[in-house]
Amino acid sequence: MFDFLKKKLRTWLKKPEEKSVKKSSRTKKVGKKETEKKLRKQDTRTKAEKTAETEAELIIAEAEAKVTVPEIEEKEESGNFFTKLLKKITTSKLSENDFDDSFQDLEILLLENNVALDAVDALRKSLASQLIGQQIKKTEAAARIQQALKEAIMSLLQEPPSLLEQIHSKEEKPFVILFFGINGTGKTTSIAKIAYFLKQNNISCALAAGDTFRAASIEQLETHANNLKVPIVKSKYGSDPASVAFDAIKYAKSHKIQCVLIDTAGRMYTKSNLMKEMEKIIRISKPDLKLFVGESITGNDAIDQAKVFNDTAGIDGIILTKADIDKKAGTILSVSHITKKPIYFLGTGQSYNDLLPFTKKSVLRNIGLE
Repeated sequence: MFDFLKKKLRTWLKKPEEKSVKKSSRTKKVGKKETEKKLRKQDTRTKAEKTAETEAELIIAEAEAKVTVPEIEEKEESGNFFTKLLKKITTSKLSENDFDDSFQDLEILLLENNVALDAVDALRKSLASQLIGQQIKKTEAAARIQQALKEAIMSLLQEPPSLLEQIHSKEEKPFVILFFGINGTGKTTSIAKIAYFLKQNNISCALAAGDTFRAASIEQLETHANNLKVPIVKSKYGSDPASVAFDAIKYAKSHKIQCVLIDTAGRMYTKSNLMKEMEKIIRISKPDLKLFVGESITGNDAIDQAKVFNDTAGIDGIILTKADIDKKAGTILSVSHITKKPIYFLGTGQSYNDLLPFTKKSVLRNIGLE
């Protein structure tokens, strides 16, 4: 995840003068070397002629070296958001026009990496508030821009609470977690990963097979339950999923189980009847936590899904699957900002332990800003 964005930002954040100095010194070295070769040539010229020619060659080599530096620096500094901004912020107070001109490169980069337009606008606003009208010392400018970019990205993200602390803090158990999303996002597998995570942290749980519509969905969840050695409450296909959730909570209370994980049928967020059915499940189960499960690789579509589910069912948090194969990761940067809800976990593979707790710092580290 973040591979493309990280690579580009790393290139941008290099000091622009590093390459130019290296090339400049190489030019000087080559010029001097060529001059020394010529000096070693044996000929019949007089000493005065040799001295005059040598001095002329040295002057030409030095002039060529001097020409190389500004040409390379100008090319480097005109190339991207960071170097454009760095040049302008160190020469005068940064105007809004100068900022907008520089920001276009970063805006294009973010949009190409599936960052939602609303999130890009929010990032621009945060950066502008920190940089426009500021006159910063040249020696501090690069660090200041980088820090502003870090803070702007941090402002897009919601830091999730600790799931373990949430469960422990509820006095009357069980703690009920409801999972929903559209078909094929890895919802059932994510439930199994959460069950494994809870078991590793000594929290007992039971699974509720609330997806009574999709063929083999009950068997799939049951296989996970058997692998993890956790109880499962199920019914027949076509039965009321709300009643399955109710029975699972009742079972957990009678067996002193701390947490219930409720699976639901994948439903298209455009189907109003299916979304109304979700409202019934919520009314009956009264979940403590409602988690939307979406695919990170679907970009803005996953953001739209999360928004509709949030408007309809009121989500409390998000799990993004397939984050390990999402090279752009724009959904990760956008979905919290759009829904104002935190990402709890990122799915990073098919094994039970391939579940990464989400933090703001981990995002900065993956982008290369930490």
